[in-house]
Amino acid sequence: MPRFSVILPLYNKEDYVVRTLESVARQTFRDFEAIVVDDGSTDQSARRVEQFIAEHPDGSNFRLVRQDDRGVSVARNCGVDLATGEYVVFLDCDDWWEETFLEEMEGLIRRYPQAGIYGTGYYLVKHGQRRKAPVGVDDTFTDGIIDYCAVYARTLCMPLTSDTVALRREVFLASGGFRDGIALGEDFDLWLRIALSHPVAFLNKPLANYFQDLGTGQRAIGRLHPPREHMLWNLGYLADEERHNADLKELLDKLRAYNLLPYYLSYQYHDEAVAELEKVDWLRLPATKRRPYTMPLAVARLIYRIRALGARIKKKLKRANL
Repeated sequence: MPRFSVILPLYNKEDYVVRTLESVARQTFRDFEAIVVDDGSTDQSARRVEQFIAEHPDGSNFRLVRQDDRGVSVARNCGVDLATGEYVVFLDCDDWWEETFLEEMEGLIRRYPQAGIYGTGYYLVKHGQRRKAPVGVDDTFTDGIIDYCAVYARTLCMPLTSDTVALRREVFLASGGFRDGIALGEDFDLWLRIALSHPVAFLNKPLANYFQDLGTGQRAIGRLHPPREHMLWNLGYLADEERHNADLKELLDKLRAYNLLPYYLSYQYHDEAVAELEKVDWLRLPATKRRPYTMPLAVARLIYRIRALGARIKKKLKRANL
């Protein structure tokens, strides 16, 4: 039985998947298997994986399985079902690890065996530059057990991501895995469920690279999803916990105020957003979070469009200068 099973969901990432696989193959900790689950790719992604497995000296540690296009949640769950490792870790096929990721994750597990889920810091990679993600822990914090909701609420930068977590396979299975049908925030939904019932251990060292230069057609974020596919509209099962857990309440209210603004300003999902935003305790949020919702809707929409246009222009200029 390997110590780690690396689960790699794949969909139309032909330009990036080999970089991802190379980062797994370079790991200094060698007791792992890697399972690539191709989710109905229509490009050459699966072919690139086959070539890597056939030609790479460590290709025997990797295997490719295929499924129809059923979404990333089903792909990850499929990988875990096939896994034989004691712990499962995940890596999206446009991102990559530092070579000591598994080694340092193994150390974190050994230091905090009571935890149910483990995470590390990571880099945000955009426009050819990378910066350490501003996760809400103090700079002096090295590693230890964290209050997941409180840390997340501090900066709204995810302490756990689909590239930076490890958890015992039995914990994953007992949680029910990723919920099918949620296209945005399916990982947050799972980490939150586990964090509310298990200790969370965190290593404040960036060991993964979260690539943010994909087009919106290849990313879940950056576009509007029907409410049935958005995690914030699918957390009703936490209603009682939210009433009694102040840290959870603060986190969810901040996420609603920040993430639902485009839906509130849209014509298509405005009414659904208003209904969800009624759950927010606005008096406990900063004025900057309240302001867009207190001005006339037409004015807020105009400001949002102007800012979105400015962001697109800035993005094009940065790409032109690369």
